[in-house]
Amino acid sequence: MKKNQDSLQRFIFESSPVRGNLVNLSLTLQMALNKQNLPKRLRQSLGELMAASALLSATLKMNGSIVLQIQSKGALKLLVVECTSDADTPLRMRATAKWTGDIDEQQNVFDLISQGQFIITLDPKDGNQAHQGIVPLEGDNIATLLENYMLRSEQIDTRIWLCCDGETAAGMLLQKLPETMNQTTVQQDDDIWNRVGHLASTVTHDELLNLPAETLLTRLFHEEDVRLFTASNTQFYCSCSRDSVAGMLRMLGDEELQNILAEQGQIEVNCDFCNAYYAFDKVDATQFLMANVDASSPAKVH
Repeated sequence: MKKNQDSLQRFIFESSPVRGNLVNLSLTLQMALNKQNLPKRLRQSLGELMAASALLSATLKMNGSIVLQIQSKGALKLLVVECTSDADTPLRMRATAKWTGDIDEQQNVFDLISQGQFIITLDPKDGNQAHQGIVPLEGDNIATLLENYMLRSEQIDTRIWLCCDGETAAGMLLQKLPETMNQTTVQQDDDIWNRVGHLASTVTHDELLNLPAETLLTRLFHEEDVRLFTASNTQFYCSCSRDSVAGMLRMLGDEELQNILAEQGQIEVNCDFCNAYYAFDKVDATQFLMANVDASSPAKVH
């Protein structure tokens, strides 16, 4: 078994402004997607998007969530991945998709998109405001979209390689730091960015998916001075709960909830991410609607 399953590892090219990340998702991917009846092609695309979210999370070094969404009015309606990072905890990830009709396994997922947009949301989860960016759908793969985002939004030269075979997803990212971000004394090597980019472009999907990180980096960059850092773990995690679902239902309002209860006898909700099932009867609905009323009432002054 490869040593770097379900892990993220950073590496740097010594005495240069070039850094990188490697990610491999196996059990994380399977636990995130196996409870969803996804077409193989969308499963592969979600795997690539999950790998990409982990690479970006490590690159941006933020505590909080990164949400990557491709929205469309075509056969593909939605691809969405959320990756949450906190100090001293594994990267926690979940993902789902929405679509209509049959999906051809050989078809490029971008051919299923009509009037689409790629949305990146950075939510620090510390009370500060979330930031959202919309990325033009330029190119025919997820890696190209994210390279464009990093160049335009972060002004950082970035190369990304992604792959997924349906059971495992993997990715590699290289970045050239601007001089203002580089905190070390760097020996001038004007060619290193072009050189390592050319070497990295020879990587195959099989190598990304199956080689241990040390072996992969040695094979690609055997003449470079590369330092590989300790791996951090990844895992599937869904933040849904009965309370959060109840909070969502409160937003529908009393009239809408009463209509659903009158028609169906109870309110049933399945989480799109983990397929968890929640059911609320009339007593449940009355309780959380009353709680909503109490919370919105002005406090009494004695």
